[in-house]
Amino acid sequence: MSRSSAERPSQCWMRLLMIGGLCTVIFLIDTLSPMDMAIAVLYGAVVLFASAELDRRGLLLVSGGCVLLTVLSFIITHGEAYTLAATMRAVVAIAAIAITTLLARRNQDATASLRDQAALLDLSHDAIFVRDLGGVITYWSRGAHHLYGWSASEAVGLQTEALLRTRFPCPLDHIMAELESTGQWDGELVHTTRDGRKVVCLSRWSLQREAQGRPARIMETNHDITARKQAEDDLHQARSDIAYVTRLSTLGELATSIAHEVNQPLAAIVTNGEAGLRWLQRDVPDLGEVQLSMSRMISNAQRASNVVGRLRALVRRDAPDHLPLDGGELVEDCLLLLERELANNRVKVCPSFPPDLPRVRGDRVQLQQVVINLVLNAAQAMQAVPEEERVLRISVHCDGATPAPCLLIEVEDSGPGAPPQVLNALFTPFFTTKKDGIGIGLSISRSIVEAHEGRILATPAEPRGLRMTVQLPITGDMAAPGLQEKAS
Repeated sequence: MSRSSAERPSQCWMRLLMIGGLCTVIFLIDTLSPMDMAIAVLYGAVVLFASAELDRRGLLLVSGGCVLLTVLSFIITHGEAYTLAATMRAVVAIAAIAITTLLARRNQDATASLRDQAALLDLSHDAIFVRDLGGVITYWSRGAHHLYGWSASEAVGLQTEALLRTRFPCPLDHIMAELESTGQWDGELVHTTRDGRKVVCLSRWSLQREAQGRPARIMETNHDITARKQAEDDLHQARSDIAYVTRLSTLGELATSIAHEVNQPLAAIVTNGEAGLRWLQRDVPDLGEVQLSMSRMISNAQRASNVVGRLRALVRRDAPDHLPLDGGELVEDCLLLLERELANNRVKVCPSFPPDLPRVRGDRVQLQQVVINLVLNAAQAMQAVPEEERVLRISVHCDGATPAPCLLIEVEDSGPGAPPQVLNALFTPFFTTKKDGIGIGLSISRSIVEAHEGRILATPAEPRGLRMTVQLPITGDMAAPGLQEKAS
């Protein structure tokens, strides 16, 4: 009969005795009191108390007992002298008991429905809780208990942000404005659990309004994505490691050319130093020639320093730093590093860098890695054609025809090209057309370009060969004057 089967028998009997005692007191007052009033209406209070403590069957039994006691008191008090007033008082009391019982039953049904819905919410592995507009928690699911560590009895009544020490992706005022405007918000939040762990949650907020349309309460559903975020970070780190190893491997392939680039200015420094000494050792030192030799030594030292500086930039393992870059300058630096390698392969380079190019935002080292990889691939692809036909065209220009203006870096070779099925697979990891290749260069290049919100495409060149195109978005504040006028 008790609503909770988990209650101890002593508690159940105590409540039944309380209900029985109240009924007895009301019955005695109704029967023995000389007052002419519907005292039996007080049985409604007993029904309300029973509805909060007993189940449906118990409520009906108590209600029926109250009606019997009312009738019994009426018979004892009035006997056969039934007056209209006394009869009406008895009818009013019985009607009050019946109406109270009906309303209590509806309240029990509504409460049971809410309890069932809460039980369904507890089946979810997500953390679900409800809070008022002041952030005070009014409902706390079992999933919230498992995720954060606080039970419902501990969490209800506390302020959400203080309890979970929430870190928001943007100011809370902006979130609340969007919530009130659209009725919902979703984003990533960082919460702190009871034991001090940081958990990343994909959070969805839903706003409930009153009948008049005023905001009433917020339901927040949080899905723990900490493990997924860690896996994404690990994957990003693995990609960075592979890109770094590939960059070192590329530099290893260029070791001979790089050594030549450094050795040339060093040899020139030695030659000019010896010449300067000879001019100084003459009977009449020629200071003009000595000064000229010293100037040449400084120039060659700066040249060697520039080569070493570019190499150090490629070898450094710094975190990506997206800064405004000049596309033409970026490609020119790459060609300086590859100058000896291209000369050894008898490749004629035809660069095209128009002035006043817009700047793009990106990481210089990563984008240099992409350009170097594309140029080396183009040079290697032309080894199968006669030396006089090996032409590498590399250009940087703007494309204002697309919905969003972008900077294009095009590397075009005059090699044999590739069939359509190969073009579609070029950026697939570990796909390669080289005998000694491992097939990750272009895959890494695509990852880098996409991380810069760009695209990389492979298309046939005319009359033959392959054209690799890197598209990088141009932000509004970096657009060239011509593009800004066109956009306006």
